[in-house]
Amino acid sequence: MSNTPAPLYGLLLSGGASQRMRQDKAALAYRGEPQLLRAWRLLEALTERAFVSVRDSQREDALRAGLPQIVDSYDAIGPAAGILSAQDRHPDAAWLVLACDLPLLDHDTLRRLIDARDPLVDATVFASSHDGLPEPLCAIWEPRSHALLRQRYEDGSYCPRKALIQSSIVLLPAPGDALDNVNTPEERQAMQQRLESLA
Repeated sequence: MSNTPAPLYGLLLSGGASQRMRQDKAALAYRGEPQLLRAWRLLEALTERAFVSVRDSQREDALRAGLPQIVDSYDAIGPAAGILSAQDRHPDAAWLVLACDLPLLDHDTLRRLIDARDPLVDATVFASSHDGLPEPLCAIWEPRSHALLRQRYEDGSYCPRKALIQSSIVLLPAPGDALDNVNTPEERQAMQQRLESLA
């Protein structure tokens, strides 16, 4: 068996229904740019290949149509659908999985994750700054994580965080507020004000 780490691909999760936001979170602009495109640039610069994870109904969406896509091949089960679909498509790759709704995420935070990567565990992840648990949507999932994710899917368990808790992982300290996400109009307004104060 080769000691060479699996190639690192990027997966930008954009298939969520954005129900609490009441509009497509990926299209929300911060600092004048849709957050999907900002996250895409970060991901593409740091991985060998990058893809946007989409539901079938999003394939022709103007924001996503011009980017390489992996279409969910699982039912609407949340982020696990995107991760499993990517692993099925490129089973020999490790995946840097990223949510598209992290307006404070930066290059240095992702670089820290990549530099700490251990290809001999299931995943390399940050701890959440809110509860200390593994953060699945800014994480490197190694090929060996697929078996547990798939088994949990077949058992009707779709939470990637709970899969990480059951897995062999490297857990890095929370990277400050870099992984704060935005789920509601009220949170979006607060984030806009925060970014303006940093400008």
